Amino acid sequence: MGIEIFVTDDFASMSEVAADIAKDKIQQVLKQKQEAVLGLATGNSPTGLYKHLAQAANQGEFDSKRCRSFNLDEYVGLPGENAQLRVMHPESYAFFMIQEFFSLLKGKFIETNVPYGALIEQKKLVAELKANPQDWEERGTDKGKSVAIRSNPDSAYLGWIRKEILDGYARKIRKAGGIDLQVIGVGGRGHVAFHESGIPFKGSNVLLVKLDGNTVANAVADGHFATEKDSPRYAVSMGAELVYKAKTVMLLANGERKLEPITRSILDDPSPEIPISYGQIYAERGGNLIYVLDKIAGRDLLAGRQALKARGIRIREVDVPAPAGSKLSA
Repeated sequence: MGIEIFVTDDFASMSEVAADIAKDKIQQVLKQKQEAVLGLATGNSPTGLYKHLAQAANQGEFDSKRCRSFNLDEYVGLPGENAQLRVMHPESYAFFMIQEFFSLLKGKFIETNVPYGALIEQKKLVAELKANPQDWEERGTDKGKSVAIRSNPDSAYLGWIRKEILDGYARKIRKAGGIDLQVIGVGGRGHVAFHESGIPFKGSNVLLVKLDGNTVANAVADGHFATEKDSPRYAVSMGAELVYKAKTVMLLANGERKLEPITRSILDDPSPEIPISYGQIYAERGGNLIYVLDKIAGRDLLAGRQALKARGIRIREVDVPAPAGSKLSA
């Protein structure tokens, strides 16, 4: 247990190394129990991993029909007049997972889950928050904040969101026995899923999040939405405390935009300013934390390898052999 860092050459090699690690973890879990519970992320970082994992499953290297999954997050406020249309919106994370992973599998998972953000009507949510300020409070020190709904709110709608949408998702994860392998990426400001910079670690189970303006702007800049007006303003998301309850957490990151948060998450003290820095606390408590990076995102950690070694953190550069799916070598 602890922190282990793999630095690879580029996105393709990062994806292949991450897939080998994930495949090995799944195989180990399925030797010990009937099903493997996976935590999955969206975004560009895991797309290569998912293609390799689907190929491995389809070739019989592990039984995907014995896997169950829980995704990190989902938007509130996607276009669509009902939940079904919102779930199948091209920018929904449910649609992303079908397109990038689930549709590639010949043997389908036992069950796939995303947070129930599509069930929330954003206009009604905003109206209820405005009409019932006594029922909730914002938590966070930056522009993105979690909306903490009190346990017995006057608003039946807010009470339903807390009990069924937020707590209900956490209950379902617990009922499944917790997550065996959690795959995560990282945002440019160090956030994990929609646990935005500045949202406290304590009590960050499943969150209702009012999105940071920077997150909204990035969604437009990355081409996901035409204008900021079209972009959702809320999301349902696992928080850092819940993410890092998994038996193994594997973080993928590549590119210059991820360099600073990756470096600070390991070399600086844990802080809600960099939500993924909670991984240090997780590892100290016995968690198994694995970083798989390209050489750009991992540049400063490689430069500080002596400081990492002194703290018992293992870091190594990995050469990926030519044959796809081959084992790790260094």
